[in-house]
Amino acid sequence: MNYRIFPPDEMMMATIGLPLSKSISNRMLIINALTPGTSALSEIAECDDTDLLSKALAQAAGPTGEITVNTGAAGTATRFITAYMCSRQGISATVDGSERMRRRPMGILIDSLRKLGADITCLDNEGYLPVHIYGKQLKGGHLSIDASVSSQFISALMMIAPTMTDGLTLHLDGNLLSKPYIDMTAELMRRSGAEVEFEAPYEEITIAPRPYCKEGTREAERDWSAASYWYEAAALTAGFVTLPGLQLPSLQGDSACARLFEMLGVNTGPSEDVDNALEVAPTPEQFSRFETDLVDTPDLAQTLAVTAAMLGIPFHLRGLQSLRVKETDRLEALRAELDKFGIIVEIRNDSELVWNGARHPIFERPAIDTYDDHRMAMSFAPTAVIIPGIVIRDAEVVSKSYPGFWDDLTSAGFTITDADLPDNEAFTPEMSIDPSERASENPLPLT
Repeated sequence: MNYRIFPPDEMMMATIGLPLSKSISNRMLIINALTPGTSALSEIAECDDTDLLSKALAQAAGPTGEITVNTGAAGTATRFITAYMCSRQGISATVDGSERMRRRPMGILIDSLRKLGADITCLDNEGYLPVHIYGKQLKGGHLSIDASVSSQFISALMMIAPTMTDGLTLHLDGNLLSKPYIDMTAELMRRSGAEVEFEAPYEEITIAPRPYCKEGTREAERDWSAASYWYEAAALTAGFVTLPGLQLPSLQGDSACARLFEMLGVNTGPSEDVDNALEVAPTPEQFSRFETDLVDTPDLAQTLAVTAAMLGIPFHLRGLQSLRVKETDRLEALRAELDKFGIIVEIRNDSELVWNGARHPIFERPAIDTYDDHRMAMSFAPTAVIIPGIVIRDAEVVSKSYPGFWDDLTSAGFTITDADLPDNEAFTPEMSIDPSERASENPLPLT
């Protein structure tokens, strides 16, 4: 389905019930499945990713025999269930995914599992899905792993390590990506009785051969990645958003969103009207240029880049090397879709996005391609404030992490219509809203 989006008619003042964190939920699911005597989890994210992982774990817990698991386009679920299946004695399983998932590299994880004793075979191309697994007790021991590709590989190995005969010592080679996700994994493991130690500065992780022994975290936090789209909406509308249940401090690295958006004219504070809630509010303070390293929080890149561009604030985002191998090539996708707004973005070193203010005229209302990527849809939706009537193609992709996003956007005052119906209003650049009237002193001229 394709949606046409229009901004609120009045100042946005919304209270949004965010989804639960899928990152925390996915880890809770794996750890809970590895912990003897625990009950089923109930307070986890309800989205495609967690649903796929839950179904895969249910298959693994069923009668022995050959099973086939398809994790679709869910990268985290794929990495986690692959490691989990390898550690489950007696399982015979094929793990597969979508065409995009079949092109995402798995070699580092597969090789690591083999070195730890796993019986795993690539059925088509070495280092990629589909794979076949005969689960067994893994020996563990010492292992060096390239930490510069994906923190999900490291988290997957960490979570099964307590079940290994010799435990696991991971030596991390290269620059570790997304450190907060490793910290999240370690903390959730400890809450279930695992012994996890770090040798600073993240050179080695040692996990004792001590099985999980108690129920750990039973309820996931509200999702900070989802919160980022409401920070963007507040920045572009100069409106106010109350987010019940959102926590600071948080296990989630994406809580850095609160700090980063201060540079884009949005502040965070406790709500005076709603208990246990944060309020997101506009301020007149903005940086004239936005520069930051997102190596620890790459999932914020789309939201931050789009927000800065719509506010007319030149930016330089570094540490984005992992974006090439996400649901889509997010660097190229951002470049292409921002170009539809006349924003000329440069990709540098396969890891940086740079906009120095260069623009070109646009002659049609943008229709955003989402590339089967939930974050593309949600990060571009608030741009309707700048150009009313923009189109988000394949809008249902948000179900991967935030199924209620479009309903929440409507409740905040945005209007959503079927983009496949005729648009009776011709586009002219004058239809766009100057961000300086909202939250910025940097207008976004379109011609």
